[in-house]
Amino acid sequence: LLLRHAEKVRRYKIDVLSESALAELDGATAKLKSALAGKKDADIRKETERLDAVVGKQAPPRWEAGWRENTEVIVVALIVAVAVRTYFIQPFKIPTGSMQPTLNGIIGHPRKEAAPNFLQQVVEFFVLGRNYIDLVAQQDVRVHQIVPQKYLFFFTWSRIICDRASYLIYCPPDTLHSDFNVSVGNLYRKGDVIARGAVDTGDQVFVDKFTYNFIKPRRGDVFVFRTNNIVMLASQIDPESGAPYYIKRLAGEPGDSLRIDPPKLFINGQLPDRYGFRRVIAAQAPYRGYSSGPPMLSDRQAPVHLTSPDETYTVPGHTYYAMGDNSYFSYDSRYWGPVPEQDLVGRGLAVYWPFNWHWGFIR
Repeated sequence: LLLRHAEKVRRYKIDVLSESALAELDGATAKLKSALAGKKDADIRKETERLDAVVGKQAPPRWEAGWRENTEVIVVALIVAVAVRTYFIQPFKIPTGSMQPTLNGIIGHPRKEAAPNFLQQVVEFFVLGRNYIDLVAQQDVRVHQIVPQKYLFFFTWSRIICDRASYLIYCPPDTLHSDFNVSVGNLYRKGDVIARGAVDTGDQVFVDKFTYNFIKPRRGDVFVFRTNNIVMLASQIDPESGAPYYIKRLAGEPGDSLRIDPPKLFINGQLPDRYGFRRVIAAQAPYRGYSSGPPMLSDRQAPVHLTSPDETYTVPGHTYYAMGDNSYFSYDSRYWGPVPEQDLVGRGLAVYWPFNWHWGFIR
């Protein structure tokens, strides 16, 4: 390493060093090489110290060298990370249950008993992505509003605004409503439990953003897309974070004719043969098959496509039809139409966390 450094200094400074300085550097380098060839520890140590002194004299260390080197490493690492995220692989979090049980959204587990000890909570968080919540009313309150609050884009909290108090809890509003029955208008007496139990984070997935640049999306892919150009989802665009991303299964390519006769999905008059479709169509628990007619989504308008076993829908050109594996609870193309080609982001590649039975490649 010292010899390599000495040669580097010589190359860098050959045009500014005097002949005597170059001769001194070359002489010390040659003596260390000779000592290494002789394999005598005393000679190697002596010549190493001599060459180190010569190199230090010609290229003295600068006070900012350590800071500069560390800064360069960090900047390069950031550039590489941004490039990989932009062009190759990007992490996403599954927020809802539309793809369950293939992919888990955020799931709440109400419970009456207290949370386990701290060590068990730490283990469950790293292995299962599980957090525990325990919110008790400190006085008589009525819920007036539940507002989501995001931190670092990945962590969604809820601000429960009451008439006499305000609470911040690590659980998104939809999960509070669906799993813990916390809704606007609820009245809680002092000491009542507002929400207690466990909250499992949604699956964290890697999305392959590279492949679709060269290969057309295929039926059966689990794919991620933006919602910028979907007219019926325009109201969901957040002024700060922009249009939300969705993840669904690609049920129809341009020109495909789709029909649902529960629990079966027909594509161009045939049952699809890819594993993801067959698993849903089999309707073996926990899968329920495909649904026609209004799925049980109380806060959504009725679907406009594939609402009866006799209805067919042909996917327009340059668009793709998206459906959730959890068809009865999936807000998908049946409601707001196909996904424009320019909104495609990439193919769901793998679940990298938590380490439950979903971990690994997505099928």
